Amino acid sequence: MPRITDKGALARFRLLDFTRVRAGPACVRQFADFGADVIKIESPPGLDPNETMGGPRLGPDMQNLHRNKRSMTLNLKAPESREVLERLVKSADVAVENYRPDVKQRLGLDYASLARINPRIILASVSGFGQDGPYAKRPGFDQIAQGMSGLMSVTGFPGKGPVRTGAAIADVTAGLFAALGILTALLEREQSGKGQWVQSSLLQAGVALLDFQAARYLMKGEVAPQVGNDHPTSMPTSAYQTRDGHINVAASGDGMWQRLCQAIGREDLLQRADFATQEGRAEHRAALNAELNRALATRTGAEWIEILNRAGVPCGPIYTMDQVFADPQVQHLGIAAPVKHPSLGDIRILNQAARLSRTPAEIVTATPEIGEHTDEVLAEIGYGADDIARLKKQRVV
Repeated sequence: MPRITDKGALARFRLLDFTRVRAGPACVRQFADFGADVIKIESPPGLDPNETMGGPRLGPDMQNLHRNKRSMTLNLKAPESREVLERLVKSADVAVENYRPDVKQRLGLDYASLARINPRIILASVSGFGQDGPYAKRPGFDQIAQGMSGLMSVTGFPGKGPVRTGAAIADVTAGLFAALGILTALLEREQSGKGQWVQSSLLQAGVALLDFQAARYLMKGEVAPQVGNDHPTSMPTSAYQTRDGHINVAASGDGMWQRLCQAIGREDLLQRADFATQEGRAEHRAALNAELNRALATRTGAEWIEILNRAGVPCGPIYTMDQVFADPQVQHLGIAAPVKHPSLGDIRILNQAARLSRTPAEIVTATPEIGEHTDEVLAEIGYGADDIARLKKQRVV
């Protein structure tokens, strides 16, 4: 099997994946799902003290992040590995790494070194804080970036201290920005014929996620506070108490506000001067939420969701994870994808979130075993059986 698939929107591209943990793999996963030939390059077992950072090989993280890839081992610290690396780079369109800048230089994976081998190569580097500057050498993790980007300062309830989001959003977003940068560089290469260096970082991704919250500060000097489940500026948008739990309601804007009041039988709220404008509803959010909680407590969440959707008011349940994947719309969209693993059997992982009508993503294979395709890839780049045996004896692969 020379590759996972020869179909897909990105089947003509080869990526070398030097990444680990989450941000880098989240980037590469985008290409693997759309058919690119992704070669995951890992240290031979026992050589890297951090080889377990991504979690157990058969665990959910590894299976979710590294599907549709081939795996080969290569000891990048061994001098004899240089020839192997150069042949791989000559054959590739993109390399993706998330080493610290100084490590990248020592291993010869910096852009200048790779471009000398293959001027068309695109190198994507995903880091904690960027490739230069005062924090460039710091190790970066999602929660650290959530704190430094300001995300934790606007998440949670007033007076309760900072709160991280319940998912690794800085990691995943940094990976997605890197993937977007790679695709842009591939498009530009069609005109120039040259590769370039794409960079993203967890810190930049976290700040970018703040979006309008960051813009409020940059343009007006407003330091956004914590407001719990409320929207910072557009009220009523919050989690509201019903007879049997909470639901989300998002009724910002005067027209939506009017429809909400009519749907819940509280037209009297439309006459309240302090609720007459969007700014007033945001300023008097505590009184507004109290009125809405009293009204919504008279029915179950399911009843209100039916009533409010019928009235054109955005709303929805607040699910636990098991409820998410039991939802009929989630099932209709195929958000959970089946895949067969040789030892785990039939498992489900997250499907690709971007849908293409003619060349869709496809989950073809589960995460490979470490080094599963080493011999195969070496043969593709010109190594014979004796050469491969020699490299194994030298512990290069």
